[in-house]
Amino acid sequence: MNRLSITLSMLAALLLVGCMADEHQDIKQWMQEASKSIKGKIPPLPEIRPFPIVSYDAGDLVDPFNSLRIETGKKGEGSGLRPDPNRYKEPLEAYPLESLKMVGVVREKGRTSAMVLADKTVHTVRLGNYMGQNFGMIVGITDTEIQLKELVQEQDSEWVERATSLQLQEQETKK
Repeated sequence: MNRLSITLSMLAALLLVGCMADEHQDIKQWMQEASKSIKGKIPPLPEIRPFPIVSYDAGDLVDPFNSLRIETGKKGEGSGLRPDPNRYKEPLEAYPLESLKMVGVVREKGRTSAMVLADKTVHTVRLGNYMGQNFGMIVGITDTEIQLKELVQEQDSEWVERATSLQLQEQETKK
């Protein structure tokens, strides 16, 4: 039975091949005749315009990938300003400037001092003393304020000077 099915399938395949050879001959002939009169036209390539020459003069600009700009160990070298890490920290440098209160001024022998209240303790400060957490040095004392020059580090690691002041706090009278 196996031989019979193989023989039948081979015979069917031969009949199909024989039928296909002549069946589409008229279509093939029509396609050949129709394509004789058709001529394809390819448009010419567009003209290639030259790009304008642009000069790049980066010799005078700062190199953004320079390793000296990226290193974190060399902070504030551009301006030359930076706090002295070896300087003795004064007691009022432990407090934020906002928490300190100027409560008075004392003048004796031509020297002006200011009284500053921090945590219920009164401290005496003079010109050149430091106070606040931003390396604030006292540069002036008047009857109404203490003028400071602070060193603040910006986002690009440069140190800049900033002028600020601490105003005299008026005493509240108890009734």
